[in-house]
Amino acid sequence: MSTDASTGTGDRTAVDGGTDGGFDGAAIREVLYTDGITALKGAFPRAWAQQLREDVDAAFEEARGREGGAVGRGPQRWYVEIHPEALRGFVDLVDHPWVRTTCEAVLGPEYTIVEVGFDTPFPGAKDQPWHRDFPSPHETREERRLTSLAFNVTTVDTTEDMGPFEVAPGTQWETGEDFDHGMFPPESEYPRYAALAVRKYPQMGDISVRSALTLHRGTENHSQLSRPVLVLGVDAPGAGNDEHHDLAVTRGYWERLPQRVRDHLRCPVVDELTPITQKHTIEGLVMG
Repeated sequence: MSTDASTGTGDRTAVDGGTDGGFDGAAIREVLYTDGITALKGAFPRAWAQQLREDVDAAFEEARGREGGAVGRGPQRWYVEIHPEALRGFVDLVDHPWVRTTCEAVLGPEYTIVEVGFDTPFPGAKDQPWHRDFPSPHETREERRLTSLAFNVTTVDTTEDMGPFEVAPGTQWETGEDFDHGMFPPESEYPRYAALAVRKYPQMGDISVRSALTLHRGTENHSQLSRPVLVLGVDAPGAGNDEHHDLAVTRGYWERLPQRVRDHLRCPVVDELTPITQKHTIEGLVMG
């Protein structure tokens, strides 16, 4: 296993532009197609990340107070899906030039935002089994084309004892035909993934993006701190991951959104939001 503290969330970063744009979409796409993960260091100020943590903590308290609001992803790990309005920085994130450039370069100009949520390993969280978030689709297996992306934004400065994210670069292309439910490789393959594995140490303000098919796992949290990570899921047309999620926005919020955000947020516009009951349960992670 190798570590990558210098660039935080990615082995190689596509940071050839500033927050006013100028990012090289072809270069970002190449890294994602090669490694399955990349990142932009220092995309946001630390104060923005601190605000994100406040919103995530508030959403977690609300979700844990009702049936189906949070779903287990292993011992002392929880996932919560939320509506965009729960995040004061939602537009900042989805309208960031690097995020837009990445989505357009990999998924095409008609990409759709399908998921907003966060994953939190608490003290005592254990090593997860190696996994991907869903089975590899035909487009990836047969056409070698990525049809979805997962952006992650840390709300803490990640350290070794906090159970950092671990990823096996390049594994997004494995067909998964011998994986349990198309998601969990056999344990006989674990030594190979361990040899490939890179641990990530993102800092507040960093953004990473990966194919959810790239094999990964959360590691054991030895610290006394939780490590919430925001998840933004984005699909190419026809990818179908929206079937697992229930995003919605109120009419007033929709009207205030920039048009180029509305163009990629094809979700119900409602008078009143209904709290989300999590549907995307990953049984193999619930069982630990």
